[in-house]
Amino acid sequence: MNATPRRILIVAPAWVGDMVMAESLFQLLHRQCPEAVLDVLAPRWTLPLLRFMPEVSGGITLPLGHGELGLAERYRIGRDLRTKGYDLALVLPGSLKAALVPFFAGIGIRRGFGGPLRRLLLTEALAKPRLPQVETFLALSAGAGEVLEPCLVVTDEQRAETLAALDLQAPKVRLLAIAPGAEYGPAKRWPARHFAALAAAKRAQGWQVWVFGSPGDRDAAAEIPADENLAGRTSLDQAVALLSLADAVVSNDSGLMHVAAALGRPQVALFGPSDPLRTGPHNAKAHVLRLGIECSPCNKRICPLGHHRCLEDLTPAQVLPLLPAA
Repeated sequence: MNATPRRILIVAPAWVGDMVMAESLFQLLHRQCPEAVLDVLAPRWTLPLLRFMPEVSGGITLPLGHGELGLAERYRIGRDLRTKGYDLALVLPGSLKAALVPFFAGIGIRRGFGGPLRRLLLTEALAKPRLPQVETFLALSAGAGEVLEPCLVVTDEQRAETLAALDLQAPKVRLLAIAPGAEYGPAKRWPARHFAALAAAKRAQGWQVWVFGSPGDRDAAAEIPADENLAGRTSLDQAVALLSLADAVVSNDSGLMHVAAALGRPQVALFGPSDPLRTGPHNAKAHVLRLGIECSPCNKRICPLGHHRCLEDLTPAQVLPLLPAA
Protein backbone atom coordinates (compact mmCIF):
# COMPACT_ATOMS: atom_id res chain seq x y z
CA MET A 1 0.00 0.00 0.00
CA ASN A 2 1.33 3.44 -0.89
CA ALA A 3 -0.33 5.05 2.15
CA THR A 4 -1.72 3.23 5.14
CA PRO A 5 -5.53 3.42 5.06
CA ARG A 6 -7.43 3.93 8.28
CA ARG A 7 -10.79 2.56 7.17
CA ILE A 8 -11.28 0.01 4.39
CA LEU A 9 -14.52 -1.09 2.74
CA ILE A 10 -14.55 -4.44 0.94
CA VAL A 11 -17.38 -5.13 -1.51
CA ALA A 12 -17.59 -8.91 -1.15
CA PRO A 13 -18.54 -11.60 -3.65
CA ALA A 14 -22.08 -13.00 -3.75
CA TRP A 15 -21.10 -16.70 -3.73
CA VAL A 16 -20.25 -18.57 -0.53
CA GLY A 17 -17.11 -20.15 -1.97
CA ASP A 18 -15.79 -16.84 -3.28
CA MET A 19 -16.48 -15.19 0.07
CA VAL A 20 -14.42 -17.87 1.80
CA MET A 21 -11.57 -17.44 -0.69
CA ALA A 22 -11.70 -13.67 -0.13
CA GLU A 23 -10.69 -14.28 3.49
CA SER A 24 -7.10 -14.55 2.26
CA LEU A 25 -7.32 -10.92 1.18
CA PHE A 26 -8.75 -9.94 4.56
CA GLN A 27 -5.77 -11.62 6.25
CA LEU A 28 -3.32 -9.78 4.03
CA LEU A 29 -4.96 -6.41 4.60
CA HIS A 30 -4.89 -6.98 8.36
CA ARG A 31 -1.18 -7.78 8.20
CA GLN A 32 -0.44 -4.73 6.07
CA CYS A 33 -2.70 -2.36 8.02
CA PRO A 34 -3.16 -3.86 11.51
CA GLU A 35 -4.75 -0.71 12.93
CA ALA A 36 -7.22 -0.20 10.09
CA VAL A 37 -10.94 -0.82 10.40
CA LEU A 38 -11.95 -3.44 7.84
CA ASP A 39 -15.67 -3.57 7.01
CA VAL A 40 -17.27 -5.93 4.50
CA LEU A 41 -20.37 -5.20 2.40
CA ALA A 42 -21.99 -8.52 1.55
CA PRO A 43 -25.35 -10.10 0.69
CA ARG A 44 -27.30 -11.44 3.63
CA TRP A 45 -26.63 -15.09 2.71
CA THR A 46 -22.81 -14.79 2.91
CA LEU A 47 -22.65 -12.27 5.76
CA PRO A 48 -22.72 -15.00 8.49
CA LEU A 49 -19.27 -16.17 7.35
CA LEU A 50 -17.80 -13.00 8.86
CA ARG A 51 -18.39 -14.49 12.32
CA PHE A 52 -15.43 -16.75 11.63
CA MET A 53 -13.09 -14.13 10.15
CA PRO A 54 -11.38 -12.36 13.06
CA GLU A 55 -9.66 -9.84 10.77
CA VAL A 56 -13.00 -8.25 9.88
CA SER A 57 -14.24 -5.38 12.02
CA GLY A 58 -17.86 -5.44 10.88
CA GLY A 59 -20.35 -6.49 8.25
CA ILE A 60 -22.79 -4.37 6.26
CA THR A 61 -25.78 -6.07 4.67
CA LEU A 62 -26.47 -5.58 0.97
CA PRO A 63 -30.21 -6.39 0.95
CA LEU A 64 -30.46 -7.39 -2.71
CA GLY A 65 -30.81 -10.70 -4.52
CA HIS A 66 -28.46 -12.35 -7.01
CA GLY A 67 -28.23 -10.17 -10.12
CA GLU A 68 -30.52 -7.45 -8.73
CA LEU A 69 -29.49 -3.91 -9.65
CA GLY A 70 -31.33 -2.11 -6.85
CA LEU A 71 -29.96 1.26 -7.87
CA ALA A 72 -31.92 3.23 -5.27
CA GLU A 73 -30.86 0.85 -2.49
CA ARG A 74 -27.21 1.02 -3.50
CA TYR A 75 -27.44 4.80 -3.57
CA ARG A 76 -28.98 4.84 -0.08
CA ILE A 77 -26.27 2.59 1.34
CA GLY A 78 -23.54 4.62 -0.32
CA ARG A 79 -24.89 7.89 1.05
CA ASP A 80 -25.17 6.36 4.54
CA LEU A 81 -21.54 5.22 4.37
CA ARG A 82 -20.26 8.70 3.53
CA THR A 83 -20.07 9.48 7.25
CA LYS A 84 -17.84 6.45 7.98
CA GLY A 85 -14.71 8.03 6.55
CA TYR A 86 -13.49 5.14 4.41
CA ASP A 87 -10.32 6.02 2.52
CA LEU A 88 -10.01 2.78 0.52
CA ALA A 89 -12.57 0.52 -1.14
CA LEU A 90 -11.73 -2.80 -2.78
CA VAL A 91 -14.42 -4.14 -5.12
CA LEU A 92 -14.11 -7.91 -5.51
CA PRO A 93 -17.01 -8.71 -7.90
CA GLY A 94 -16.48 -7.81 -11.53
CA SER A 95 -19.91 -6.37 -12.28
CA LEU A 96 -20.60 -2.71 -12.89
CA LYS A 97 -23.24 -2.60 -10.16
CA ALA A 98 -20.79 -3.89 -7.53
CA ALA A 99 -18.79 -0.66 -7.84
CA LEU A 100 -21.77 1.63 -7.25
CA VAL A 101 -21.82 1.75 -3.44
CA PRO A 102 -18.19 2.92 -3.04
CA PHE A 103 -18.80 5.47 -5.79
CA PHE A 104 -21.92 6.81 -4.08
CA ALA A 105 -20.03 6.78 -0.76
CA GLY A 106 -17.40 9.08 -2.24
CA ILE A 107 -14.50 6.89 -1.11
CA GLY A 108 -11.23 8.42 -2.28
CA ILE A 109 -9.53 5.28 -3.58
CA ARG A 110 -11.83 2.74 -5.25
CA ARG A 111 -9.90 -0.24 -6.62
CA GLY A 112 -11.13 -3.23 -8.58
CA PHE A 113 -10.78 -5.13 -11.82
CA GLY A 114 -12.57 -3.76 -14.84
CA GLY A 115 -12.87 -2.38 -18.31
CA PRO A 116 -13.95 0.98 -19.72
CA LEU A 117 -17.34 1.20 -17.98
CA ARG A 118 -15.98 0.22 -14.57
CA ARG A 119 -13.38 2.98 -14.95
CA LEU A 120 -16.23 5.46 -14.65
CA LEU A 121 -16.81 4.25 -11.08
CA LEU A 122 -13.33 3.16 -9.96
CA THR A 123 -10.31 5.36 -9.39
CA GLU A 124 -8.03 2.35 -9.98
CA ALA A 125 -9.33 -0.17 -12.53
CA LEU A 126 -6.83 -3.01 -12.80
CA ALA A 127 -6.49 -5.60 -15.53
CA LYS A 128 -7.77 -8.90 -14.16
CA PRO A 129 -4.91 -11.41 -13.92
CA ARG A 130 -5.14 -15.00 -15.14
CA LEU A 131 -4.66 -16.50 -11.68
CA PRO A 132 -6.52 -18.85 -9.34
CA GLN A 133 -9.33 -17.09 -7.51
CA VAL A 134 -7.50 -16.62 -4.21
CA GLU A 135 -4.49 -15.07 -5.93
CA THR A 136 -6.80 -12.90 -8.01
CA PHE A 137 -8.35 -11.43 -4.87
CA LEU A 138 -4.92 -10.93 -3.31
CA ALA A 139 -3.81 -8.99 -6.39
CA LEU A 140 -6.16 -6.17 -5.36
CA SER A 141 -3.84 -5.37 -2.46
CA ALA A 142 -0.75 -3.41 -3.43
CA GLY A 143 2.37 -5.33 -2.55
CA ALA A 144 0.63 -8.72 -2.61
CA GLY A 145 3.02 -11.60 -3.18
CA GLU A 146 2.61 -14.18 -0.47
CA VAL A 147 -0.30 -16.57 -1.01
CA LEU A 148 -2.27 -16.94 2.22
CA GLU A 149 -4.61 -19.84 2.76
CA PRO A 150 -8.24 -18.93 3.62
CA CYS A 151 -8.89 -19.64 7.29
CA LEU A 152 -12.15 -19.75 9.25
CA VAL A 153 -11.86 -19.76 13.04
CA VAL A 154 -14.56 -21.56 15.04
CA THR A 155 -14.56 -21.37 18.83
CA ASP A 156 -15.62 -24.09 21.26
CA GLU A 157 -18.46 -21.81 22.34
CA GLN A 158 -19.77 -21.52 18.77
CA ARG A 159 -19.69 -25.30 18.36
CA ALA A 160 -21.48 -25.88 21.67
CA GLU A 161 -24.06 -23.21 20.87
CA THR A 162 -24.81 -24.80 17.50
CA LEU A 163 -25.08 -28.35 18.83
CA ALA A 164 -27.51 -27.16 21.51
CA ALA A 165 -29.60 -25.12 19.06
CA LEU A 166 -30.03 -28.14 16.75
CA ASP A 167 -30.43 -30.67 19.58
CA LEU A 168 -27.37 -32.60 18.41
CA GLN A 169 -24.73 -34.53 20.32
CA ALA A 170 -21.07 -34.14 19.45
CA PRO A 171 -19.96 -37.29 17.60
CA LYS A 172 -18.33 -39.94 19.77
CA VAL A 173 -16.75 -41.72 16.78
CA ARG A 174 -15.11 -40.37 13.64
CA LEU A 175 -17.37 -38.15 11.60
CA LEU A 176 -17.68 -37.98 7.82
CA ALA A 177 -19.42 -34.86 6.52
CA ILE A 178 -21.01 -35.16 3.08
CA ALA A 179 -22.12 -32.13 1.06
CA PRO A 180 -23.94 -33.36 -2.08
CA GLY A 181 -25.05 -29.96 -3.38
CA ALA A 182 -23.59 -27.32 -5.69
CA GLU A 183 -25.52 -24.10 -6.20
CA TYR A 184 -23.90 -23.32 -9.56
CA GLY A 185 -25.79 -26.11 -11.32
CA PRO A 186 -26.46 -29.86 -11.61
CA ALA A 187 -23.38 -30.52 -13.77
CA LYS A 188 -21.20 -30.01 -10.67
CA ARG A 189 -23.02 -32.65 -8.60
CA TRP A 190 -21.69 -36.16 -8.08
CA PRO A 191 -24.65 -38.57 -8.34
CA ALA A 192 -26.51 -39.07 -5.07
CA ARG A 193 -26.22 -42.86 -5.45
CA HIS A 194 -22.42 -42.52 -5.37
CA PHE A 195 -22.59 -40.46 -2.19
CA ALA A 196 -24.94 -43.10 -0.76
CA ALA A 197 -22.54 -45.94 -1.50
CA LEU A 198 -19.66 -44.01 0.04
CA ALA A 199 -21.68 -43.20 3.17
CA ALA A 200 -22.68 -46.85 3.59
CA ALA A 201 -19.04 -47.93 3.33
CA LYS A 202 -17.88 -45.46 5.98
CA ARG A 203 -20.71 -46.37 8.34
CA ALA A 204 -19.69 -50.01 7.97
CA GLN A 205 -16.23 -48.91 9.17
CA GLY A 206 -17.81 -47.46 12.32
CA TRP A 207 -18.00 -43.82 11.26
CA GLN A 208 -20.92 -41.46 11.73
CA VAL A 209 -22.17 -39.66 8.62
CA TRP A 210 -23.76 -36.22 8.65
CA VAL A 211 -25.17 -34.77 5.43
CA PHE A 212 -25.08 -31.00 4.86
CA GLY A 213 -26.79 -28.78 2.36
CA SER A 214 -29.41 -26.19 1.53
CA PRO A 215 -33.16 -26.82 1.26
CA GLY A 216 -32.58 -27.49 -2.44
CA ASP A 217 -30.35 -30.45 -1.54
CA ARG A 218 -33.00 -32.32 0.47
CA ASP A 219 -33.90 -34.78 -2.29
CA ALA A 220 -30.29 -35.80 -2.85
CA ALA A 221 -29.63 -35.92 0.90
CA ALA A 222 -32.63 -38.21 1.45
CA GLU A 223 -30.94 -40.87 -0.69
CA ILE A 224 -27.82 -40.94 1.49
CA PRO A 225 -27.78 -43.20 4.60
CA ALA A 226 -26.78 -40.88 7.43
CA ASP A 227 -26.86 -40.51 11.18
CA GLU A 228 -27.95 -36.90 10.76
CA ASN A 229 -29.52 -35.38 7.66
CA LEU A 230 -28.94 -31.65 8.11
CA ALA A 231 -29.85 -30.51 4.59
CA GLY A 232 -32.10 -27.48 4.95
CA ARG A 233 -31.89 -27.59 8.76
CA THR A 234 -28.92 -25.33 9.38
CA SER A 235 -28.08 -21.72 8.77
CA LEU A 236 -24.76 -21.09 7.06
CA ASP A 237 -22.97 -20.20 10.28
CA GLN A 238 -24.34 -23.35 11.93
CA ALA A 239 -23.07 -25.44 9.02
CA VAL A 240 -19.61 -23.90 9.44
CA ALA A 241 -19.56 -24.67 13.15
CA LEU A 242 -20.64 -28.29 12.60
CA LEU A 243 -18.23 -28.89 9.71
CA SER A 244 -15.41 -27.96 12.07
CA LEU A 245 -16.21 -31.21 13.96
CA ALA A 246 -15.69 -33.42 10.90
CA ASP A 247 -12.78 -35.83 10.61
CA ALA A 248 -13.24 -35.88 6.84
CA VAL A 249 -15.41 -34.10 4.27
CA VAL A 250 -16.51 -35.22 0.80
CA SER A 251 -18.15 -32.64 -1.44
CA ASN A 252 -18.60 -31.31 -4.91
CA ASP A 253 -16.94 -28.09 -6.03
CA SER A 254 -19.17 -25.90 -3.88
CA GLY A 255 -19.30 -23.28 -1.19
CA LEU A 256 -19.16 -25.93 1.54
CA MET A 257 -16.05 -27.39 -0.12
CA HIS A 258 -14.32 -24.05 0.43
CA VAL A 259 -15.67 -23.85 3.98
CA ALA A 260 -14.18 -27.29 4.75
CA ALA A 261 -10.87 -26.23 3.22
CA ALA A 262 -10.74 -23.02 5.26
CA LEU A 263 -11.43 -25.08 8.39
CA GLY A 264 -8.43 -27.27 7.55
CA ARG A 265 -10.50 -30.46 7.41
CA PRO A 266 -9.19 -33.54 5.56
CA GLN A 267 -11.32 -33.61 2.44
CA VAL A 268 -11.97 -35.08 -0.97
CA ALA A 269 -13.21 -32.50 -3.47
CA LEU A 270 -14.94 -33.92 -6.55
CA PHE A 271 -14.48 -31.96 -9.76
CA GLY A 272 -16.20 -32.49 -13.09
CA PRO A 273 -17.06 -29.50 -15.30
CA SER A 274 -15.04 -26.93 -13.32
CA ASP A 275 -11.32 -26.29 -13.11
CA PRO A 276 -9.57 -27.09 -9.81
CA LEU A 277 -6.64 -24.92 -10.83
CA ARG A 278 -9.02 -21.97 -10.73
CA THR A 279 -11.35 -22.76 -7.84
CA GLY A 280 -9.85 -25.78 -6.09
CA PRO A 281 -9.61 -25.97 -2.29
CA HIS A 282 -6.67 -24.21 -0.66
CA ASN A 283 -5.99 -26.89 1.94
CA ALA A 284 -2.89 -29.05 2.37
CA LYS A 285 -5.17 -31.86 3.58
CA ALA A 286 -7.36 -31.84 0.47
CA HIS A 287 -7.47 -34.43 -2.28
CA VAL A 288 -8.87 -33.12 -5.56
CA LEU A 289 -10.35 -35.96 -7.57
CA ARG A 290 -11.31 -35.58 -11.22
CA LEU A 291 -11.29 -37.82 -14.28
CA GLY A 292 -10.05 -35.18 -16.70
CA ILE A 293 -11.98 -36.53 -19.66
CA GLU A 294 -11.62 -34.76 -23.00
CA CYS A 295 -14.68 -32.49 -22.61
CA SER A 296 -13.81 -31.14 -19.17
CA PRO A 297 -13.56 -28.58 -17.78
CA CYS A 298 -16.47 -27.13 -19.77
CA ASN A 299 -17.66 -24.82 -16.94
CA LYS A 300 -21.29 -25.40 -17.89
CA ARG A 301 -24.19 -25.56 -15.41
CA ILE A 302 -25.74 -28.49 -17.32
CA CYS A 303 -23.72 -31.07 -19.25
CA PRO A 304 -23.88 -29.88 -22.89
CA LEU A 305 -23.36 -33.45 -24.14
CA GLY A 306 -26.02 -34.96 -21.91
CA HIS A 307 -23.88 -37.77 -20.45
CA HIS A 308 -22.32 -36.15 -17.35
CA ARG A 309 -19.48 -38.68 -17.58
CA CYS A 310 -17.00 -36.41 -15.80
CA LEU A 311 -18.78 -37.22 -12.53
CA GLU A 312 -20.95 -40.24 -13.41
CA ASP A 313 -17.84 -42.30 -14.16
CA LEU A 314 -16.05 -41.23 -11.00
CA THR A 315 -16.81 -44.08 -8.59
CA PRO A 316 -17.05 -44.39 -4.80
CA ALA A 317 -14.23 -46.96 -5.03
CA GLN A 318 -11.94 -44.16 -6.22
CA VAL A 319 -12.92 -41.89 -3.33
CA LEU A 320 -12.83 -44.36 -0.45
CA PRO A 321 -9.03 -44.92 -0.34
CA LEU A 322 -8.47 -41.17 -0.05
CA LEU A 323 -10.36 -41.03 3.27
CA PRO A 324 -8.97 -42.05 6.66
CA ALA A 325 -9.80 -45.70 7.30
CA ALA A 326 -10.35 -45.54 11.04
